[in-house]
Amino acid sequence: MQNPGTNQTGMRQGNERLVLTLLRRHGPLPKAGIARMTGLSAQTVSVIMRALEDEGLLARGTPQRGRVGQPSVPMALAAEGAFFLGLKIGRRSSEMVLVDFLGRIRDRRLCRHDWPTPEAALDFADSAAQELTAGLPTALRPRVAGMGVALPFRLWDWPDSLGAPARAMEAWRGTDLRAALAARHGVEVFLENDATAACGAELVFGTTPLPADFLHAYVGFFVGGGLVLDHRLFPGRRGNAAALGSLPVTGSGGRRAQLLAQASTARLEAALLARGLPAERLWTSPDRWEIPEDLLAPWIAEAAEGLAQAAVAALALLDIEAMVIDGWMPGGIRKRLVAATGAALHRQDRAGLDPLRLIEGSLGPDARALGAAALPLAARYLA
Repeated sequence: MQNPGTNQTGMRQGNERLVLTLLRRHGPLPKAGIARMTGLSAQTVSVIMRALEDEGLLARGTPQRGRVGQPSVPMALAAEGAFFLGLKIGRRSSEMVLVDFLGRIRDRRLCRHDWPTPEAALDFADSAAQELTAGLPTALRPRVAGMGVALPFRLWDWPDSLGAPARAMEAWRGTDLRAALAARHGVEVFLENDATAACGAELVFGTTPLPADFLHAYVGFFVGGGLVLDHRLFPGRRGNAAALGSLPVTGSGGRRAQLLAQASTARLEAALLARGLPAERLWTSPDRWEIPEDLLAPWIAEAAEGLAQAAVAALALLDIEAMVIDGWMPGGIRKRLVAATGAALHRQDRAGLDPLRLIEGSLGPDARALGAAALPLAARYLA
């Protein structure tokens, strides 16, 4: 038989998470509004709100006077209630961000590399975490509530595409990065596939209204994906659901290949290098690319064609409502990619299938690092 005290504690924590989730989704709310939305009694909501306020997780807003009775006081998430470290290990760069309770990036560190290795990743995480935490006022440092890691899975499968020695990539096969980071930093560490993490970031921090079921495509060095079913991130049995990069598609000339060969920034890098142009800006300045139009336009067209085929396959298999497209690229190029994917989708044979909406992602180059930071936030504070 379970301890009744344990049941009560679990119920209280569950109700606290529910309240925090509602405030994150809807913004500041009065106690009466929360009681109405949750079905909890006004007294229970008052107790929960008082406890969360005492913990520093909630802040009082300006009283709102209605027509009758006492003015209501909206309660909101407190920006400095908790902080989270988000580490993104990428194929051409790594990044760590410090995120507050509202999901705002307070500071970041970026490291450019030709390919990632476990040793370099751990060293970067050590220095970045120390610098980011030291940048907080002393009183707020204990509020760093965990670290999340967004990492491409099976890095050892594609050493040639990185120009990396096979031995360097093989080192990832036997590395438990999560355990190593937890031992070094003394905080709880969560690890997720980088594209799945980007999808989770859109779900938690994104600014665009989203349907209950959608596929999320993230175009980075390789394209990757995430899947949301019934408003919940679905990582799959081994954390690798919606691995879009490995999906077979038909490219120009009728050649079959994986989607990553067609809809990835690696293809754009190769085009720049083949013309003798520098490609460094792709990885160091994702908000501002300088690419000749005669290279950029064909890349967008090819990527859009592959993404459209992936969208149809997902629609046929899962009956999803939408596909969200985001990526490590300037917003203007992302907008062009979404529009081109829509045109390519219109040309696909979709007989027997319902329409599919295309939605432009809202987080861009920050999505994977924010998704990493969302992992400890969700584990501790979301329903």
